[in-house]
Amino acid sequence: MLTDDFSDLELQRLNKLQQMREKGVEPYPTRSYKNSTNAEAVQAFEKAEAAGSEEPVCVVLAGRLRAIRNMGKLSFAHIEDSSGKLQLFMRINELGEEKLDSFVRLYDLGDFIEARGQMVLTRRGEVTLQVEDFRMLAKALLPLPADKDEVKDGEVVRHAQLTDPETRYRQRYVDLAVNPEVRDIFKIRTNTLKALREFLDDRGFQEVETPILQPIYGGAAAKPFTTYHNQLHQQLYLRVSFELYLKRLLVGGLDRVYEIGRDFRNEGVSFKHNPEFTQLEFYMAYADYNTIMEMTEQMVSEVAQKVLGTQKIHFDGQEIDLTPPWNRLQIRQGLIDHAGIDINLYPDEDSLAAVMKEKKIDFKPGISRGKMINTLMETYLEPIMIQPTFLYDYPRDISPLAKAKPDDPTTVERFEGYIGGMELCNAFTELNDPLDQEQRFLEMGRTYSEDEEERNPMDEDYLRAMAYGMPPSGGFGLGVDRFVMMLAEQRTLREVILFPHLRETDQEIVKEKK
Repeated sequence: MLTDDFSDLELQRLNKLQQMREKGVEPYPTRSYKNSTNAEAVQAFEKAEAAGSEEPVCVVLAGRLRAIRNMGKLSFAHIEDSSGKLQLFMRINELGEEKLDSFVRLYDLGDFIEARGQMVLTRRGEVTLQVEDFRMLAKALLPLPADKDEVKDGEVVRHAQLTDPETRYRQRYVDLAVNPEVRDIFKIRTNTLKALREFLDDRGFQEVETPILQPIYGGAAAKPFTTYHNQLHQQLYLRVSFELYLKRLLVGGLDRVYEIGRDFRNEGVSFKHNPEFTQLEFYMAYADYNTIMEMTEQMVSEVAQKVLGTQKIHFDGQEIDLTPPWNRLQIRQGLIDHAGIDINLYPDEDSLAAVMKEKKIDFKPGISRGKMINTLMETYLEPIMIQPTFLYDYPRDISPLAKAKPDDPTTVERFEGYIGGMELCNAFTELNDPLDQEQRFLEMGRTYSEDEEERNPMDEDYLRAMAYGMPPSGGFGLGVDRFVMMLAEQRTLREVILFPHLRETDQEIVKEKK
C-alpha cells in the first residue's frame, strides 16, 4: 500500500487528513469555485487602482501552497497556479480564531487550497488577497522536496526545490511542481508545435493522420518495435516514419500534407535519441529539394521568431543565427576541403576502404560505400556545422527513397539540416518512379542482412500506389524534440520530453551529474 512506506513526517500529514474528515471536512472536495487566475486577479486590482475605483476587487483563487508564515493572530502564505504566485493574508479578524487555527494546524506546503476575499495592497507594496474564507481542495500527503532555506523578515522560509537529474526525469510531476523554469520549457514546446502548424496551414498544407500500427514498417533507416494483433493473427510494427503513407496521399490528389506525431524506434538511448519521439513530416507536390531547403530555413527562423521573439539562439555554448539564407555544403566538396578525400575518385567499396585505412579512419568492415561516406561525414563535417547548414547530395545506397541526380546516378537529391553540430532535419526530392523504387528495395534486400537497421522491407502496396502515378514532389522530416532542445537552450532530449524513457539504472545520467 501507498502508506506502508510513509515516514514520520508523511504520517503526520495523513493524521491531519484524518482529523479533517473527523471534523466533517472533505480534504478532496468534488468542485472548486475558482473564478480567476492569480495573474488575472493582480491585473484586475491594478486596473481598478489606476482608474481610481473604490469598488473592491473580490475573487476566488486556488492553487498550491508554496510558502507559509504563521505569526500568532495572522498568517501569510503564497499560493501558485499556472499564472504565477500570489500572497494570501489571513487574519483572526476576518476568519475567527477556530478557522485560522485550522490553517495553522492542518495545512502544509504542497496542499491545494481555495481562498475567497478582496484584493489589497500591503504596506510593502505587494498585491495580496485578504482572505475572508478558505478551504482545502487536495491534501498533499507527500511533501515536495525542500533543500533550500531563505531567511525573510527574521524567519526561515523553506522553499521546495528539486535538482537531482534522475529524480527530475523519473518524477516529472514533482519537477514541474517545484521548478517553474521547467514549466517554461514545456510552454516553449507547446508554442513551437502551434507555430509549426500555423506555418504549414498558412501555406495550404492539410494536416492528416496515418497509421501508428503498420503491417510493414518503412520510410526510415530504423529498427521497429514489434507487436501482435490477436484477433487478426497478424504481426504489426509501431511506425518508424510517416513517409510511405503520406506519399500515398500525394497519389490520391492531396498535394500538400503534413503530420505531427509520434514515431517509435527500437534503438539506443542518448542525449539526442529517445525510443519514442515527435516528428514533423510534410510532402509537397511539384517541389524538389531546392524548394524544400528554402521552406525549411523560412519555417525554422519564423517559428523561432514567433516563439522566442528572436532568430538568434544560444545552444551548447554557441550563439546561432537562424536568419536565412543558411549555409549550403555539398558532401563531396566538404570532404575534399576537410578530409582531403575526393569520393568521386573512389567509386567502389574497396578503393574507398583503402584510402580510409590509409588515413587511419575507423569504420565497420564490410559496410557499403555509402556507409563509409556517412562515416566520413560524421567524422569531418558534422562537428563543424554549428551555424545552420544544409549538407546535400547523398550517396544513393543510403537513400533508397530519394530521386537520383540527373547527371549522377550514384548520388541523390537529398539534404540534411544541421544546427549546433547536430542533425535537425532530413529531406529529399522524392523518388516517384515505381520501377526504380522496386529495384532500390531489391538492392537493399541483397546488400543488407535481415538484422541491419538500414534495411527497408519491400512494400508492395506502396509500389502499387506509386504505379497509379505520383507527382514529382519534395518531402521533409523534422525532429521536433531536437528543435525544442535548441529553442529552449537544453543539451539533452530528457529536458524537453515530459516523460523520457530511462534505463532501470541510468549510467548516462550519473555521468551528466558529474
